[in-house]
Amino acid sequence: MRASAPARLLATAVLLSIAVPAGADGTASAPAQRQVLRSPRGITEVGVLDGAAYRIDVPAVWNRNLVVFYHGYARQPVSFHIALPPAGKQMPFYERHNAVIQSAYSRTGWALQQGFLETEALRRYFVRRYGQPRATFAVGRSMGGQLVAITLEINPKPYAGGLDLCGSVGPSYVTFNHRFAMRAAFDYYFPDLLPPLAPLTTRYGDTLADRDAILKALQENPSEALAMRNLTGLHNDADLAQEVAYWTFGVQDLEQRAGGNPFDNRNFIYAGAHPANPAKDFELNVGVRRYASSPRAVAYLVHHYTPTGRLGRPMLALHTIYDPVVPMRQLEIYQDEVQAAGAGQNLVQQVVDRQGHCDFTQDEVGEAFDQMVRWAEGGSRPAPGALKSNPAMEETLLFHHPQRSK
Repeated sequence: MRASAPARLLATAVLLSIAVPAGADGTASAPAQRQVLRSPRGITEVGVLDGAAYRIDVPAVWNRNLVVFYHGYARQPVSFHIALPPAGKQMPFYERHNAVIQSAYSRTGWALQQGFLETEALRRYFVRRYGQPRATFAVGRSMGGQLVAITLEINPKPYAGGLDLCGSVGPSYVTFNHRFAMRAAFDYYFPDLLPPLAPLTTRYGDTLADRDAILKALQENPSEALAMRNLTGLHNDADLAQEVAYWTFGVQDLEQRAGGNPFDNRNFIYAGAHPANPAKDFELNVGVRRYASSPRAVAYLVHHYTPTGRLGRPMLALHTIYDPVVPMRQLEIYQDEVQAAGAGQNLVQQVVDRQGHCDFTQDEVGEAFDQMVRWAEGGSRPAPGALKSNPAMEETLLFHHPQRSK
């Protein structure tokens, strides 16, 4: 469903908790821990800055450009190993002779506040230690794509442009509230299979066993499974099982962060679960459990984050044609926000012909990055729509994670 009027109004009425740190651009914290490795491939530095682990890679032949990389939603803390080369996710940028920096963030989960502030602190530290880059680009995947958009809205000045890879962009309240509503519908069709939604008092792990239990229930109840697939737009039971488990974990994460339940499905009208029998949709609306939110918890989620749409630099967004985690309706909402803010000239969205979340090849990411850099440096605006693929593109999907780290 589209962003609600209250969410849109709150976006302009509240002071965002995510704000650029005060101080001149050269002001930077010093690492509490630091290790530096010099090798034929260049310099690698790892350490802890403002409570967050970080990694810096400067290639031996550095083009003086910097890529600020944001990782996605992580259930477990991210760690860096100085002896290992840059991971597959960063290779397209590093191989192009860019320096790459990345923060692990001091918290897991929907860590937009920590991700933005701690990465900005790391960027400032990099400038102080290694010098001012010729140009700086923001790149992120999934939740990191949202952080790219946040960066180019709130703090565009240090950046030339950004690449959003399969980004979970747009109003967090709208995205997560929709997932909450879908989980409530799942409980209507499959009662007592999962913990109660609000509050989630039992720690939920989103394990393989959790997903297998959901998948088994779906396979044993094909009519109810079909209703849920119709309602969510997911293509198969395997995707549905993974997403229901993930939604449950995410609801728990946000309830804990917000200090209460930020979700509300009392005004959510369920439609489309039974296209051939609208009376069944009516029964769903009668029987589904309705939950009331806590205003204070809603305010937290609106703060973290409701976009302004005011992209201050060019941003290229790359998606797969079917993404079970970040559906196309979510991208349409953010596109509308950007257009309404008068920044439509700074957003281009492209797709590749693949199904899955963040299932890109290294060549696809590299091509999208090259297009964004050319655009940001005064070249032609990339063509929206399909990413023009390289016939020699490699088969390995570097961004595919069966054990999802959104």
